[in-house]
Amino acid sequence: MIVLKTNHELALMREACVISAGALKLAGEAVEPGVTTAEIDKIAFDYITKCGAEPNFLGYGGFPATACISINDEVIHGIPSKDRVIKAGDIVSIDLGAKLNGFNGDNAATFAAGDITPEAKRLCDTTRESLYVGIQKAVAGGRVGDIGSAVAAYCEERGFSVVREYVGHGVGKKLHEDPSVPNYGTPGRGVRLLPGMTIAIEPMINMGKAGVKTLSDGWTVKTKDGSLSAHFEHTVAITPDGPVILTQI
Repeated sequence: MIVLKTNHELALMREACVISAGALKLAGEAVEPGVTTAEIDKIAFDYITKCGAEPNFLGYGGFPATACISINDEVIHGIPSKDRVIKAGDIVSIDLGAKLNGFNGDNAATFAAGDITPEAKRLCDTTRESLYVGIQKAVAGGRVGDIGSAVAAYCEERGFSVVREYVGHGVGKKLHEDPSVPNYGTPGRGVRLLPGMTIAIEPMINMGKAGVKTLSDGWTVKTKDGSLSAHFEHTVAITPDGPVILTQI
């Protein structure tokens, strides 16, 4: 069931989203060679709780940390560890959120650890740009398929592939709500976008083929071919005046 938010509820949700965005910014600034993913996770946890919010990933479905931190060929859901040290040239995807006032925020970005290859930079740039291409299609009266088709076309035209198994989603009082928001689709098809809807648009884009696999930890998802993957996400509100990025700071 799709839940439409009132203007008052959107204002409350915006507060959770701003905290989510602040935590992601701090976590991204900590991405440097020699830093462990556990150290980054603690930075995010400390910030979210200091703001009076809850880390909404922590314990969600049994996930053991505040942030999903995925490196290089890891697509999503990487588990932070004191033994996982970031190396120069890594690309590090961080996905996290906060809950406040009964509402959730959710956002993600991929960060460079020092100098990265031109190919890795192009992947990250394209994935980030495709997020905003998708957001431009998140207009009242449109369809979910408009978003996904725009994201896929942008990335595939540049030689990258779109992960199919994992998609964006509605966000609100629950971290994952209806509707699903794939990063592929057909224009004019899918759920109609209505004012008051709040959705997470989150391209997960691979340098090689689209196939992914889940590791034995039950969480970490990697590319099957070992190619790099990037991930960017914003929580977006559909309004009569166009899309509003709630996780923008």
